[in-house]
Amino acid sequence: MLRDPSLVPLSRQHQHALALCVRIQRALRTGSVDLALWQSEIQQHFSDEIRFHFAAEEQVLFPVAQRFAELAPLADELTSDHERLRVYFANSEQGRMDHHELEAFATALSVHIRKEERQLFEGLQRRLRPEELTALGTELHRALEDAAQACRLKPSASS
Repeated sequence: MLRDPSLVPLSRQHQHALALCVRIQRALRTGSVDLALWQSEIQQHFSDEIRFHFAAEEQVLFPVAQRFAELAPLADELTSDHERLRVYFANSEQGRMDHHELEAFATALSVHIRKEERQLFEGLQRRLRPEELTALGTELHRALEDAAQACRLKPSASS
């Protein structure tokens, strides 16, 4: 199914995260893994994009999915996935990942993204009317923009 324009910003971010996962998995296969470098990149990706992405999904997308009996358990599962993934991100920030955890992270993030794309996004597109999808897209855009703006407007230490 073609992705509805309302979900394209999240899908684009999914592509960025999947690319990170693929690069990690390739590095692990070749045995050329600088754990400190990967953990830094994971943390940067979380700070720049994923934390905003998770917030938009949790505040806007998952509540819409909860309205449908067929999607509510999936929304709950995806919320739990976010919590597990946040542990990986925290471990990367603290430099506590080993090779096994790095591999588990890449697998968990990849599986999570594919679940959102193939099950949640497809399910919402089948159930929501076009005007509801448009309104959802507007809310998602606002949530992503508000989060990014809040990050840019952090007060300085001298304030």
